[in-house]
Amino acid sequence: MDMVPVWLIVVIKSLVVLLIVITTFAYSMLFERKILGWMQLRPGPDRVGPWGMLQPAADAVKMFFKEDLTPKNADPVIYKLAPFISLITAMGAFAIIPFSESSAGLWAVGNVDAGILYIFALTSISVYGITLAGWASSSKYPLLGSIRSTAQMISYELAMTLSVVGVLIMAGTTSLSGIVHAQYNLWFIAPQFLGFLIYLTTAVAETNRAPFDLVEAETELVGGFHTEYSGLRFGLFFIAEYLNMITVSCLATLLFLGGWSAPLGLTMVPGIVWFVAKAGVFLFIYMWLRGTLPRLRYDRLMAFGWKVLLPVATLNLIVTSAVIAFRGGV
Repeated sequence: MDMVPVWLIVVIKSLVVLLIVITTFAYSMLFERKILGWMQLRPGPDRVGPWGMLQPAADAVKMFFKEDLTPKNADPVIYKLAPFISLITAMGAFAIIPFSESSAGLWAVGNVDAGILYIFALTSISVYGITLAGWASSSKYPLLGSIRSTAQMISYELAMTLSVVGVLIMAGTTSLSGIVHAQYNLWFIAPQFLGFLIYLTTAVAETNRAPFDLVEAETELVGGFHTEYSGLRFGLFFIAEYLNMITVSCLATLLFLGGWSAPLGLTMVPGIVWFVAKAGVFLFIYMWLRGTLPRLRYDRLMAFGWKVLLPVATLNLIVTSAVIAFRGGV
């Protein structure tokens, strides 16, 4: 193993993670269409391949060969760069997630000590992709969608960060692997249940998913920030949205559900199976919400974030800090 150059190991890990990301994205999309079809009493995709399993490949081919248009008055450089900003930040966050005990050094591309801070920093940058796409399109509908995105993501990111700080205080570390190790005796969903509910709500808003999908809002903004995009560039936004959804599901598993730890002592099942199962539950909740809840009005969305979620998250943090200080004898 020592004879293999470090750069070659990193390249191989990156390719493996990229393959996992693309496969997970493709079949998450098919999974969602199947679930929505089941909820709405219709079959969903069932023509391409057995049980529609090749539908993601057919969609990818169609998207790749669809004509790529650029508006006449658009800023060509920013317009073409914006989808890649969204995609790169989404993939960068996915690269350091440990899927099991051994994956922190084997599968993850990097094992960052301040992993949770790194992911929040990247997700903060991702808003630039949407904002620049709306501005560079030189059209009022994308511009309104991008402005909504900026306000929405800033509002909900504050509450999300405060909901996670309670977990960090209890774990005493910002390392994702360290947070999982701190939950071997008790998963943090029990002492931090209020923080978990806040995280779950803000995660849906942070990824612009229904019922908080006001950034796109096709009934008001004709598609929102990506109204003018088509072909492969539209697909990059689509991939980034699903990757962000998968990333926050994995984070919820690591922060509140013990990561790869087995429940009820069922250690005969590999840890990575438990991790995928827990993250899969969160993905299902995303799709369930989309199939059942109507879209919120924009002013109600902002009022809910500033007047309800942020004060409750702050109260949860204060109580957690006081309890930890009291138990520590401070």
